[in-house]
Amino acid sequence: MPSTRLSVVVTRRLPEPVEKRMSELFDLTLPERDEPMTRADLIKAVKEADVLVPTLSDKIDAGVIAQAGDRLKLIANYGAGVDHIDVHTARQHGILVSNTPGVSADDTADMTLALILCVTRRLPEGLARMQAGEWQGWSPNALLGGRVAGRRLGILGMGRIGQAVARRAAAFGMQIHYHNRRRLRPEIEQELGATYWESLDQMVARMDVISVNCPHTPSTFHLMNARRLKLMKPDAVIVNTSRGEVIDENALTRMLRSGEIAGAGLDVYEHGAEINPRLRELKNVVLLPHMGSATLEGRIEMGEKVLVNIKTFDDGHRPPDQVVPAML
Repeated sequence: MPSTRLSVVVTRRLPEPVEKRMSELFDLTLPERDEPMTRADLIKAVKEADVLVPTLSDKIDAGVIAQAGDRLKLIANYGAGVDHIDVHTARQHGILVSNTPGVSADDTADMTLALILCVTRRLPEGLARMQAGEWQGWSPNALLGGRVAGRRLGILGMGRIGQAVARRAAAFGMQIHYHNRRRLRPEIEQELGATYWESLDQMVARMDVISVNCPHTPSTFHLMNARRLKLMKPDAVIVNTSRGEVIDENALTRMLRSGEIAGAGLDVYEHGAEINPRLRELKNVVLLPHMGSATLEGRIEMGEKVLVNIKTFDDGHRPPDQVVPAML
């Protein structure tokens, strides 16, 4: 007789090739609509599934995990970040957690450079002018931005994404500086042409562009707080393609409005989709709807990692991308 297939519940619709392969391997349950599950739906899922495949829009906290039935043994997250999952509580309940690290590094780094160019070259203002039919022709002083070549880029977080940002920025002629919890090996610093700053305060005060590329953890919450944002030069800009909680959004908004910071490019926000409405009013800010990893290739690769994690678990082994509390 054929072996019983794992019951896998996916909380959001995934790219069609990923869903097709999952349905071939497992007893798959997909949502009818592509929208975040309600808390009640999440609780129902953890009671009935062997494996839950959530995304960053699903809050899998201690309360949800406490409702899990005896069947749930793996939370195979579709994404690298797991700050929306209470990994410690999951472990206490005998539930493994896996993620998909490394897949979106290049895509997110591309978006980081796009935001740097958009802010420094005022691309959204030019686009808005063209779409409104307000362009009257070339002018020597119209929409003057700044040259990125020669600017000092301070990267906050020099993991896979930070290093990918450094390689791209160097190709644009930017000077690469970084602050990280651990200093990179000398050969990697040399390859990237990167200067290490042990003091984040000192780095922030001297950079032309700050790029936030670190994860959200208790130690990085509001790492760029009001005091540290005030250290930035008035003509400096900041971009964030990592996690919104790393920046004090209200403080950033106040300083952008007052001209204490020249501009910002944001793909993530402190309170998710609830963006400070004053940010939307500012011409020196570029806002994107969390598009950093939004490539078809990347999302399919992400799904393939989820599949490997679930299949490895199904075969009686630890998922290759298992997350343990010590990693957080």
